[in-house]
Amino acid sequence: MNQPLINNPSNPILRSVITGAIASAVASSTINMRKVKNQEISKKEALRDTFKRTSQGAIATGAAVATADYLSQKGGFIKAMTTISVGMAGIYALEVLDDKLNKCDEKECCEDVTLIAKEQ
Repeated sequence: MNQPLINNPSNPILRSVITGAIASAVASSTINMRKVKNQEISKKEALRDTFKRTSQGAIATGAAVATADYLSQKGGFIKAMTTISVGMAGIYALEVLDDKLNKCDEKECCEDVTLIAKEQ
């Protein structure tokens, strides 16, 4: 009989990733909802930021739990350092991707304004 993926006690790291994603989603969506209500950011920006923070929270929590697990094992120091490095790289990659997407959005906005100005 197949074990469920999420409630499988033999896979605590996956459960930690899911827990981190949920906690980050709750926190970031609440913060961004307030910002949208106060008209500090648009709904699109809020969704993008919430998705980014949720992903980063999932990566950070999973990497932290896996690192702690490896550190508790004999000879697990190299695995622990590798795991934390991969987690850091994942979070950094999301930041770089978000920056590139923001630049693309700004570029499109600038191009739209330029086209409108030329038409007038």
